[in-house]
Amino acid sequence: MCLAIPALIKYIENKEAEIEIGGITRRISLWLTPEARVGDYVLVHTGYAINVLDQEEAEETLTLLRQIAELAEEEG
Repeated sequence: MCLAIPALIKYIENKEAEIEIGGITRRISLWLTPEARVGDYVLVHTGYAINVLDQEEAEETLTLLRQIAELAEEEG
């Protein structure tokens, strides 16, 4: 199973971006989403932004992922 996660673009240099996911920053490739801009949310999979997301959709997905993580911790 593969999972892509929404992340916020903080900085862009050439075809790479610095993104933030839950307080963690990483560098990813923008080769598949050249239209992405600083402040956009992108769907990240294996180090690549694969789609630009609407902010509301991204935040909703991140909330659901946090809820899943919390439930998993409770079931321990």
